[in-house]
Amino acid sequence: MSDSARAGDRQDDLSAASTPAPATTFAELGLPAAVLRTLDGLGVTTPFPIQAAALPDALAGRDVLGRGRTGSGKTLAFGLGLLSRIAGRRAESKQPLALILVPTRELAQQVGGALAPYAEALRLRLTTVVGGVSIGRQAAELREGTEVVVATPGRLHDLIERKGCRLGRVRITVLDEADQMCDMGFMPQVTEILDQVHPDGQRMLFSATLDGDVDQLVGSYLHEPAVHEVDPSAGSVSTIEHHVMVVHGPDKYAVATEIAARDGRVLMFLDTKHGVDQLTRHLRASGVAAAALHSGKAQPQRTRTLAQFKDGQVTALVATNVAARGLHVDDLDLVVNVDPATDPKDYLHRAGRTARAGRSGTAVTLVLSGQRREAGQVLADAGVAARTTKVRSGEAELSRITGARKPSGTPLDGGPAAARPKNHNAPFRGLGTSKDTKSGSGGKPSRKGGEARKLAEARKAARVRRGG
Repeated sequence: MSDSARAGDRQDDLSAASTPAPATTFAELGLPAAVLRTLDGLGVTTPFPIQAAALPDALAGRDVLGRGRTGSGKTLAFGLGLLSRIAGRRAESKQPLALILVPTRELAQQVGGALAPYAEALRLRLTTVVGGVSIGRQAAELREGTEVVVATPGRLHDLIERKGCRLGRVRITVLDEADQMCDMGFMPQVTEILDQVHPDGQRMLFSATLDGDVDQLVGSYLHEPAVHEVDPSAGSVSTIEHHVMVVHGPDKYAVATEIAARDGRVLMFLDTKHGVDQLTRHLRASGVAAAALHSGKAQPQRTRTLAQFKDGQVTALVATNVAARGLHVDDLDLVVNVDPATDPKDYLHRAGRTARAGRSGTAVTLVLSGQRREAGQVLADAGVAARTTKVRSGEAELSRITGARKPSGTPLDGGPAAARPKNHNAPFRGLGTSKDTKSGSGGKPSRKGGEARKLAEARKAARVRRGG
């Protein structure tokens, strides 16, 4: 049977899955008293639908297959079951008892942070294993012994290669955002890891889609899973308004800046690290509390930037697709694609950062007139119906949709106020590259050209001195 046929069968299974009436309180789910006390102390009183549906199966030790986007409450759905099942056990050096695999560093730290209070209540040790920080420190924690490891596949693979971690005693394995891990090229590491955990252990897989490599993982590693579908994919969430805004090239910076200066937070996506840094500098020079997030930033800096965005110190987070993968920010109601997404999945991941946990939100894509057809096709392939509007900076319609307003103009870093940029037509796409310079689109003058001018001026001065 083909992958697509099997995926279709699993979709049918999801639709047909029947479950008993869901619990209305966590107390009904049979969780340990220490977990219930912690939930109550944190003000978490009513389980989300995915938690009420999946926790009984997770607690019973069944394999679980869940379909749902981030923000639906999946972390506690698998996490509380996992922690409750290993409570009272103690891990040996380098041999954890449970493993949670996630695609990005940010999501790993987010999951680890969300589960830490419950692990502490059950006296379980939890270690987060990601790239960008000291591998020696992580190896030391594993050597001392830890019951739960939350990891990205690449860093865990490195630790296993160094003999700093052995997975033979792992009896509970979770794959969170499995489709994203496959999209990011982690399939070889994921299968290698799954081949090393205890063969009779419990597996739980959560994914927004169940096609291609994800379906292969389900077929190869899950045994008669309990299937739950709660909270549809980002593109079909009725609480997201999708807008395509057609802007004039010279006006794109001004439009993006006015949106960023809104009263409230905004997440802005661009394609390149250079573009992110360039726009961030411009926004800060315009008086907007902006910060950059991309893979070129050190992990502690990325962690600090996210914390500042979540607590409101940063109001405009400018990011590459690294922030589209699993990032959860409460009450974020606007996402802007400054550079349009070129892949339907990327669009859905970006848009899915808003309208989380049943709230409403808006996803906006800025396009030049020449990008309109391609962007429209990407949205159509994503199953999204978007309203298209032509806008200019300062217009009431731009403000109505996004809350855009004129920035203060007072630089935040003590430098000069931002100047109105020249028309580059694609102002955020890596100015200063060889391609930009060749096309005359505003790259830096070459060193060779500057030296030639200086040499010509010196020769001219010499001729003047000689009277020639």
